[in-house]
Order: sequence, then C-alpha cells, then structure tokens
Amino acid sequence: PYVIVCNHQASLDLMGIVEVIPDRCVPIVKKELLYMGTVGWACWLSGMIFIDRHKREDAISVISQTARTMQRDNVR
Repeated sequence: PYVIVCNHQASLDLMGIVEVIPDRCVPIVKKELLYMGTVGWACWLSGMIFIDRHKREDAISVISQTARTMQRDNVR
C-alpha cells in the first residue's frame, strides 16, 4: 500500500486527478466536498471516504480505520 497526496487548485482539477488514480485506490477527501452539488454526489457515489478536518479526533479515527482496511484488503 502507498499514499498519493493531491493538492488541487479548483474543482475541475478533480477530473484530471481521476485519470491518474491507480486501480484499487481508496480516495479520502475533505467532507466539504460532499456539499458541492454534483461534485459531492459524484464523490459519494464513487465510494470516496470523507473526513471532517474540523473534528480532529473523528478525522484521525476515519484515517486509522481506512489504513487498517487498506492493509487487510491490500488496496492503495
């Protein structure tokens, strides 16, 4: 398993990022994207994992749980 960090500048950058994400990848995105209309729906429907950056403990819990799943299922 490995981690890819993408710092995009606009919502349109997401379309380019989707093209370079490898198979069996577990995308983690900030929870604010969930409320960006069709972008949020697309993120939710594609199985992205949302973290609330304003609630530190919750974010750490989600990331830790995701890391365990990544190791167990051998995903990236």
